[in-house]
Amino acid sequence: MENLVYETKNGWESLTDSQKKEVFYFSKGYAKYLDNGKTERLACREAVRLAKENGFVDLEEKETLKSGDRVYMVNRDKSVYFAVIGKEDIEKGINFVISHIDSPRIDLKQNPLYEDGELALLKTHYYGGIKKYQWTATPLSLIGVVALENGENVNISIGENDDEPIFYISDLLIHLATKQMQKKLHEGIEGEALNIIIGSTPDEKSEKDKFRTTVLKLLNEKYGIKEEDFLSAELEAVPNFKARDIGLDRALIGAYGHDDRVCAYTSLMALLEEKEPQKTAVCMFSDKEEIGSMGNTGMRSAFFEYATALLIEKTKGTYNELSLKRTFRNSDCLSSDVNAAFDPTYPEVNDRKNCAYLSRGVVITKYTGSRGKSGTSDASAEFVAKIRRIFNEGNVVWQTAELGKVDEGGGGTIAQYVANLDINVIDCGVPLLSMHAPVEVASKLDIYMAYKGYKAFYRNY
Repeated sequence: MENLVYETKNGWESLTDSQKKEVFYFSKGYAKYLDNGKTERLACREAVRLAKENGFVDLEEKETLKSGDRVYMVNRDKSVYFAVIGKEDIEKGINFVISHIDSPRIDLKQNPLYEDGELALLKTHYYGGIKKYQWTATPLSLIGVVALENGENVNISIGENDDEPIFYISDLLIHLATKQMQKKLHEGIEGEALNIIIGSTPDEKSEKDKFRTTVLKLLNEKYGIKEEDFLSAELEAVPNFKARDIGLDRALIGAYGHDDRVCAYTSLMALLEEKEPQKTAVCMFSDKEEIGSMGNTGMRSAFFEYATALLIEKTKGTYNELSLKRTFRNSDCLSSDVNAAFDPTYPEVNDRKNCAYLSRGVVITKYTGSRGKSGTSDASAEFVAKIRRIFNEGNVVWQTAELGKVDEGGGGTIAQYVANLDINVIDCGVPLLSMHAPVEVASKLDIYMAYKGYKAFYRNY
């Protein structure tokens, strides 16, 4: 008799020794990608580099497209669209996998530099949802770009190499923190207190602003920039840590930026293996998801529609609005974003029967949102069944989950914006511990199964 009971199991138990080796090998490339792509700009550039190595060319340089062509299109250095053209008429639909490459961080304000208490400091404005106390007393790197008036961009990266200085946000010593410790956790560190120490020596030739001047001179000597250039800069403070194995068995990875570069990398690696799929396959990295997907590099911009329109025009030789709408209506999408893994230290926030667990595989999330499913697209039962079939036929280890108990909070993804375009969409990604912390934790098995699941999805028709 067929087993009528549904249950998920730890994925390691179902793998052979050779499969386990493959999982560990795959994770090495992922860890390298994380270390090389700590900002959305760097993650975008590293992805394009990998794509070029695998035969992808700039979409706008191609006049026509045919089955098997491999193209990419970069949007303002912060989001990118990759496609492998399929054998089938593109209007019969595209298999999309869309993730985001921005992560919670600390941004510099436009007028950041000041001095106080014989220190030079930088004022900041945090980006995305963070627990502010986690970012104090933590080594930080400063990475980003300074746009000059003459049109030149100056790339800055300080702290990632062992011979470079790091940066630091101080916290109050425990001996004097009586009042601070009486505050609610979210009030213990205020946003305006996330000030970064950048220097501590005075400029001997200056009568005032001695500490600021020292910093400005050093920046000018190395990068040719002046204080006014901060006005047109995008500089991000990110954790200085490298991706590292966690545990004696080395089966977990601790790193900054798993959310959501773990889904970005795995979806791209799966696409790179597609030579001539039946349906056109698209992998897209979006920006600004952590702050609502706003802006012209976010998922709510017209870039996604524009890039898809170009594919249609260059594939069919003609384009009209109905063609784009027909293509979207016939398309499927995995909104590849992370979910929260069950943490035995904090079991009270989860429904154990409806939460994700580390090492039980890639997670299908039918709906996200907050409390009464606010802000979610809620995938149809039919589409959930389709993904089940694809993953089961592809021998993918997978599980389903919600994001915490009903009234605990919640969150959203880009799925709702894709659904608004009349595309079948469901969230599908990797479960994490300590999501949005400076160091998050993911299972190597789940990372590999995300890659395997995306590969099976691209090949579905």
